[in-house]
Amino acid sequence: MSILEKISAIEAEMARTQRNKATSAHLGLLKARLAKLRRELITPKGGAGGGTGEGFDVAKTGDARIGFVGFPSVGKSTLLSNLAGVYSEVAAYEFTTLTTVPGVIKYKGAKIQLLDLPGIIEGAKDGKGRGRQVIAVARTCSLIFIVLDVLKPLQHKKIIENELEGFGLRLNKQPPNIGFRKKDKGGINLQTLVPQSELDLDTVRNILAEYRIHNADISLRYDATSDDLIDIIEGNRIYIPCIYLLNKIDQISIEELDIIYKIPHCVPISAHHKWNFDDVLEKMWDYLQLIRIYTKPKGQLPDYESPVVLRNDRNTVEDFCNKLHRSIIKEFKYALIWGSSVKHQPQKVGKEHILNDEDVVQIVKKV
Repeated sequence: MSILEKISAIEAEMARTQRNKATSAHLGLLKARLAKLRRELITPKGGAGGGTGEGFDVAKTGDARIGFVGFPSVGKSTLLSNLAGVYSEVAAYEFTTLTTVPGVIKYKGAKIQLLDLPGIIEGAKDGKGRGRQVIAVARTCSLIFIVLDVLKPLQHKKIIENELEGFGLRLNKQPPNIGFRKKDKGGINLQTLVPQSELDLDTVRNILAEYRIHNADISLRYDATSDDLIDIIEGNRIYIPCIYLLNKIDQISIEELDIIYKIPHCVPISAHHKWNFDDVLEKMWDYLQLIRIYTKPKGQLPDYESPVVLRNDRNTVEDFCNKLHRSIIKEFKYALIWGSSVKHQPQKVGKEHILNDEDVVQIVKKV
């Protein structure tokens, strides 16, 4: 049996199994098998993964990277050319874009790379179309724009989410709060800190046995599902924020637009008429969680033109120095900071100090 046949056999078995307490362990086992087969599809056995495909490996530039994912002909290329001024071939038939087209925009001083990825079709996670390479590029992005057509119903959103989830991408989710530690002996030790509705010791044992893990400590800090546990064991899941762009709003009524505005993580736009681009950029900035730090040479005014852009989870003075140049931290003595992260203006801080958005930093080196 090929991997695809095995996957469809397991999916069929899961569909006909009733969900109750007695079958939960069995379903957990099937889910674990499914996750393993999916992983084999993405990285075939034999060490090396499949070829990347021409035109898909784009060098990473700028402070963040955003991928446009969507079905063919929903207006990804129009959106890119109107946002970034890059010409990506546009036509009224499907599959116009066949390789990745990069563009760059500057927003609030940050350089952000936009990637127009080819259209995804259903079954991409099973290797149909160019889907596998498209999703592989999507895994390297800091934010994903899922471009949808307002006129086509929301089932498109479901299909794209399924394709991305099958590739280990988790959209707008946090990593599961589950402690997992392998050990050499002592069997499986399950610690539940809150009552569990799905996972019990048998289910956890079944799932771990599928991965040939027989000794481990597991602590469940919230009501977790078997999918969450599998995500932790697999360890190759990527958690990416995502914004849904509903394109072609010039073809619907105002009342429909009001309803669309209530959907979470959604921004209605018209790529062709350039409507509502400000909203997209604002939301993009929120989701990327970037902070701007201004440099101040000694005895001069701060340089507000070109900030150093840091990620929200890497925003210490040390990260700032490394972003400028690797050698600075070796000669670092202390930093003077003006801004909201300090009590006094300026304040002397060490390299562990955490910076806030729009702080001004002056670095003093050892003599």
